[in-house]
Amino acid sequence: MQSSTSFDNLYIDGTWVPTITSAQPIEVENPYTHETVGQVPRGTSADVDAAVRAASTALPAWEATPAVERALYLERIAQELANRSEEIAQLITAEVGTPLRISQKVQAALPVQTLNETAAALRAFNFTSQIGHSVVQRPPVGVVGAITPWNYPLHQIVGKVGGALAAGCTLVLKPSDLAPLSAFVLAEVVASVGLPAGVFNVVSGPGSEIGQALVDHPEVALVSFTGSTAVGRQIAARSGDLVKRVSLELGGKSASIVLPDADLATAVKVTVANSFLNAGQTCTAWSRLLVPRELLPEVEALAAAAASRYVPGDPMESGTRLGPLVSKKQRDSVLGHITEAVSNGATVLCGGSDGGTETGYFVEATVLSNVAPGSVAEQEEMFGPVLSIVAYDDVEEAVAIANGTKYGLAAGVWSADPEAAINVAGRLLAGQVDINGAAFNPAAPFGGFKQSGYGREFGTFGIEEFLTVRSIQM
Repeated sequence: MQSSTSFDNLYIDGTWVPTITSAQPIEVENPYTHETVGQVPRGTSADVDAAVRAASTALPAWEATPAVERALYLERIAQELANRSEEIAQLITAEVGTPLRISQKVQAALPVQTLNETAAALRAFNFTSQIGHSVVQRPPVGVVGAITPWNYPLHQIVGKVGGALAAGCTLVLKPSDLAPLSAFVLAEVVASVGLPAGVFNVVSGPGSEIGQALVDHPEVALVSFTGSTAVGRQIAARSGDLVKRVSLELGGKSASIVLPDADLATAVKVTVANSFLNAGQTCTAWSRLLVPRELLPEVEALAAAAASRYVPGDPMESGTRLGPLVSKKQRDSVLGHITEAVSNGATVLCGGSDGGTETGYFVEATVLSNVAPGSVAEQEEMFGPVLSIVAYDDVEEAVAIANGTKYGLAAGVWSADPEAAINVAGRLLAGQVDINGAAFNPAAPFGGFKQSGYGREFGTFGIEEFLTVRSIQM
């Protein structure tokens, strides 16, 4: 790919426009080479206001656009993203550090699948129903402010954009400052398929100004945010003051529960892969491996052996499994968590440091054992390639440990008995549970329990998130 990708203008009202003020652009760092790989404009609250006004103006016509036509737009966007998939994969690898082969399969391909699934759900969606003598209509909530993270930048954007546009909403997007480039590629795609002006807008800039302006703007009806629980709390509090709807997808500390009859080798191997995906920078990562106490020595050996295959390397190389973390700040945070875990009694089976690499914000693939329930390492999201092994004595204790954090985003259950696995899965306080490594489903609802947030994305549920309800009595 080209060494640098620069976007000098914001995308507002169907055109590329300069920021209202001439602030210095935001430079995007490659977390492996530490070089600048691109830049985007540093927008202001005035730019947000212009974008929201454009979205408000576009809303009536977009809401009136037949659902089948909205579905066609989503499919055209998906096709254009597919046409540019290799470019997108390399771009996200450059700005996030995701190994290229993972970027190709996940960062670039999954958004295409998600948009097509949303279009299919829209084609089958019923916006009007009858209850007795009442006609129930489901109009769009209005203008949406979307604030998205850096770890899966395009997919997290598409999860919001697809549902909002399908519902008939218009949208203003604020991408992460750490990985904003794919958002601007999406804007190029939106322009190329002829999406009506004002329906989709992009304003980049610091969250303290752009995010705050979206939350505070009186014409933004719903704020959809994916990111940290701490920022989510702030957005929820402010939105509550404004009596504004909010959808939150926040942190996670997900458990992979291995029941005594499980295929142990497969369960450990897949859990390690899940935990280290995208260098552990995945909100649904199974960062806790819960195993029967009598199987702990065998699990420790299996986990350490599996982790040894994740060697830090150049994310552009096809054989690399473990890329760098997105920033120095993120790397230092993860290393600090590991140090704290050891000071609290955890044992490092492998990894535990930056590996002494001269370039790249790396943390070695790390497996911790003797991690006690209730300890910081077992409770807090590290957002790095760190797997904590926790022993349990019976299934009741396993369920209690899995449910014993403030989070509830995802989980895994492993068993040779499907009925037993489903029974345990149904007791977990998590928004999505995979049994025996079942694949992610972009047509199924995605979201969390407890402090992992509320609201759902993807498929039919992702459309419903952006609708309100009106009843008309006849």
